[in-house]
Amino acid sequence: MNVRTVQRASDELDVGMRTRLRSLLWASFDDFNDHEWEHALGGIHIVAIDDGVPVGHAAVVRRPISIGDQVVDVGYVEAVAVDAARRGQGIGSAVMREAGQVISDGYPVGVLSTHRHHFYERLGWQRWQGPTFVDDGDGRRRTPDEDAGVMALLSGQAGGAVDLSASIAVAARAGDDW
Repeated sequence: MNVRTVQRASDELDVGMRTRLRSLLWASFDDFNDHEWEHALGGIHIVAIDDGVPVGHAAVVRRPISIGDQVVDVGYVEAVAVDAARRGQGIGSAVMREAGQVISDGYPVGVLSTHRHHFYERLGWQRWQGPTFVDDGDGRRRTPDEDAGVMALLSGQAGGAVDLSASIAVAARAGDDW
């Protein structure tokens, strides 16, 4: 096994790599779709590669999120996946550690939505304690089903200024809002 990670901006991914990443993501999730793929574009992709084949992926994209009464540009993590045959080998942890560094270097906080809390908590992520919302153009809509899934990674830039018990809201988007 000779797995290495690389970072690439979305516009640096050639057609072949995009195709292989899409295949990895579609195989990893029952509900992955074109909207989810679009959510992962526009930022930095961390790709674990073994013999030229992507076996792990995470993307960090800039996303403005309301935390309390303040809008913050966060590093939002999208499309975290590891090839099914390669799970349990540390690939997901390696990809997420590197995603954490991207967040630390460029954002005050990272945010993601998951139901796999233990995996992310091992890497320093914390569960969001406040209520979740979606701004959908007609106002703010409460999303209580998302409350338990939102997690944050505080970077050195945050300086303790992020209140994990504050409300948190994202703008509505096609596909999953969170």
